[in-house]
Amino acid sequence: METPADGERAPAAQPVVTEVVEWQPRKVRIEAVGTSRALKSVTVHPEVSGEVVEVTFAAGDRVQAGQTIVRLDDRDQRLAVQIARVELEDAKRLYSRYQRTRGSGTVTESVIDDAKSAVERARLNLDRAKVALDYRSIEAPFDGYLGISNIDPGSRVDTATAITTIDDRSKLLVTFQVPELFLGQIEQGQEIVVATWSSGSAPHTGQLVEIDSRVNPETRTFAARALVENERDLLRPGMSFRVSLDLEAGRYPQIPEVALQWGNDGAFVWGVDGGKVTRIPATIVQRVPGAILVESDLPEGIQVVTEGTQRMREGLRVTNIAGL
Repeated sequence: METPADGERAPAAQPVVTEVVEWQPRKVRIEAVGTSRALKSVTVHPEVSGEVVEVTFAAGDRVQAGQTIVRLDDRDQRLAVQIARVELEDAKRLYSRYQRTRGSGTVTESVIDDAKSAVERARLNLDRAKVALDYRSIEAPFDGYLGISNIDPGSRVDTATAITTIDDRSKLLVTFQVPELFLGQIEQGQEIVVATWSSGSAPHTGQLVEIDSRVNPETRTFAARALVENERDLLRPGMSFRVSLDLEAGRYPQIPEVALQWGNDGAFVWGVDGGKVTRIPATIVQRVPGAILVESDLPEGIQVVTEGTQRMREGLRVTNIAGL
């Protein structure tokens, strides 16, 4: 190890300004186009054929689950229910009469059993008649808003006829495509931001609820779906959105912009170790406000020179005059 010759003084430490290196996550923003659908959405079809006698809604109406929106001619079905009730009462009376004579030998056990079975059959026939009557009333399957309909009183409909649409748009499901590069970096529960394409539209926040299990081999993307609240009912199913999703992709040393230097062999920083400077190669990963994330062999907590870099050389002794 070289030592100063007798009578020579060691060179004075160069004054520098330093800052401490902190490791920070790399921020990645995914931007995509998303398409929305209602939380629940169906096209309503009748269960049976028949003539429409009443349409109880208009496009845009909000309905409750179970609310009747269309009625079909149900006169035959109402008569069938009445007949089934009469037949059930008759079967019950006959069975009750046989029950009172049990043990007297007047009616055999097999006849009593047949009468009991007749009661059950009559009850089933009544239930079936009630179901047929219920089919004549077309009801909303859940709370929501109704769409446009081409059905009017007097129309003939069958099971293939679309009565209307109903959407529960209290929440929207927004589906968008994510590059396969980010597979494994997004997960359910992460927050996203969506906005419509209209100028000045306010952003809406949502949460990822579904991630597809496969990558599309043609587009090299996978589908993700987010749930967006729509309490103010400003959004509509089918709208497209600008989707923004912020991710953290690894952690890297963060240095001030002024600490990064350039040489013939690329970028580097001057790190301070034991009061001396060391040239440490660095590769830019991402620029952030006032700083740079780099890929470099910089341990967290090391100091890097931010002022006085022009005078630096390998192994030079330095003293920090304003840094940490």
